[in-house]
Amino acid sequence: RLAGAKMSETRPRLPDFSNPPVIELALSVQFEPLSAFRIPHFGLLWSEFRAEFPRTEEHPPRPAVIEQFGVPRAPKIGVRVEAALLIPQCRLLNAKGTEIIQIQQDRFVHNWRKVGTGDEYPRYEFVKRRFEGELDTFRQFVAREGIGEVVPNQCEVTYVNHIISGEGWEGHGELGEILTVWTTRYSDSFLSEAEDVAFGVRYIIPGGDGSPLGRLLVSTNPAYRTEDNRPIYVLVLTARGKPISEGIEGALGFLDIGREWIVRGFTSLTSMRMHEIWGRRDAH
Repeated sequence: RLAGAKMSETRPRLPDFSNPPVIELALSVQFEPLSAFRIPHFGLLWSEFRAEFPRTEEHPPRPAVIEQFGVPRAPKIGVRVEAALLIPQCRLLNAKGTEIIQIQQDRFVHNWRKVGTGDEYPRYEFVKRRFEGELDTFRQFVAREGIGEVVPNQCEVTYVNHIISGEGWEGHGELGEILTVWTTRYSDSFLSEAEDVAFGVRYIIPGGDGSPLGRLLVSTNPAYRTEDNRPIYVLVLTARGKPISEGIEGALGFLDIGREWIVRGFTSLTSMRMHEIWGRRDAH
């Protein structure tokens, strides 16, 4: 309790909700590729985490992404197509599947996700502490095995929200009840309520000197909940950018900035009616 009290004193004053619609939070650091990190190293590294993460999966690695500014944005996805892409991404899962570590030659990620109705969102501070400790274990392993050095080049915070119908809205044409940036006002009477709506929007995150530090990327898509086919909107907010200074501390510093942009951005984008439903409890 004392640790929690100290944390609340230093926590930035951000909008707060007692029942937010978050179903996943991921913290990620991308770094220069560790070409010497090979498949056998995954087995050795797993021994460091196996007690808490007894399950494993293999997936294709995520392509490297660098936010670019001042140049035309071409729709390129695979920036690196070298040997790194030949080495799979290894995922370590806890027994319940609510926490995941993703490891590949140029990225380290910790996810929390909701897998059951009783899973409570543990909040950013908890996930970040877990991420910091696991990343430190990974860095020590890399150094001990002579694989190289973790040199961050991009950092990423992602929140995934499931906004469920029946709570302030009913159908996929009512996105205006959820988001402040969507309106159903038309210039004439030809069109009426849309069947559904999907869109994406980007915002620049400025650094201390006013130059671009990163981006806040927002996407909204209609979907249906698997267990009861209930309409939902999936609202994903990702803050991605460069470390605020060299080394791991600079990367962790960006994560805090990215989290703040996501929380404040989420609040700006969503309606006051939804804030009431989610139990907003900070000073407006």
